[in-house]
Parts: sequence; C-alpha cells; structure tokens
Amino acid sequence: MKIAVTYAPSQRLADEWLVDLPVGSCVQLALEQSGVLTAFSDIPELLARGELALGIWGRSCSADHVLMDQDRVEIYRPLRVDPKVARRERFRGQGVKRAGLFAKKREGGKAGY
Repeated sequence: MKIAVTYAPSQRLADEWLVDLPVGSCVQLALEQSGVLTAFSDIPELLARGELALGIWGRSCSADHVLMDQDRVEIYRPLRVDPKVARRERFRGQGVKRAGLFAKKREGGKAGY
C-alpha cells in the first residue's frame, strides 16, 4: 500500500513522506516507517500528552486504525485561535456598514439587494 504522512510543524510549512506498507498496517506503523518521528523528535511526547491529533483525510482516527491504499495520515497541531472568534473579530474591525450583505446599496433598492 502507498501511504502519505503529512505534518505541518508551523504555519505555511508542510512536510510529506511517502511510505510503502504491507496490507493491514496501522497508523502507528506508518508514522514509524515514514521517519516523521525522527525528523520531529517531540511528536511522540506531544501525541502522548494529547496536544497533537491524528487523522486520515481530515477525519480523526487513533494510532491503531487500519489503513487502506492511498490513505493520507495527517498529524494535527492545536488551533491557536478559535475560527469563530477570529471571524467575529475581523467583522468587528471592518464595521457593520462596510461588510457583509449590506455593504453595497443601490439607489432606491431594497435593503440587502
């Protein structure tokens, strides 16, 4: 099976390792065979403490999950800012009159059109 292991140690920087594994392999074996654990020696400790999460194609999984061919194992860092809070702050900074549905009004038009 061909498996991709991806990890983004910081913003706008992503690393990917391609691994050939036997059928029936799990996520933990993919991490060990890829070399990501040696490239970033703090990953095992962060995974044990629960600060990092694992997933396959954007869906959360555990280290003992059995992989299928062409899967992509992803290691997720915690979010620095809640996306809802960030959006609320951006909107607050733009102002109600200049953003969103009511930003552009036609002369004589109804509100929101």
